[in-house]
Amino acid sequence: MLDKIALTLLIIGGVNWGSVGLFQFDLVAFLFGGQSGIVSRIVYVIVALAALWCISLLFRDTTEAGDHDFSPSAT
Repeated sequence: MLDKIALTLLIIGGVNWGSVGLFQFDLVAFLFGGQSGIVSRIVYVIVALAALWCISLLFRDTTEAGDHDFSPSAT
């Protein structure tokens, strides 16, 4: 569950950075009172923490017990 929340926050951050890069429009700053506003800074920190959490997804074994892909044996 935490992985999905972190991934969702990371996607929101990516869309925000895309809008900054394409349109020079920071949606988080617009919604929460500028880049130096306390709420904007909290949102930026939460998205950054989500990004750090998602780094662990790269190194985690995502196969669950019983989900192994076995090839049928030719008999």
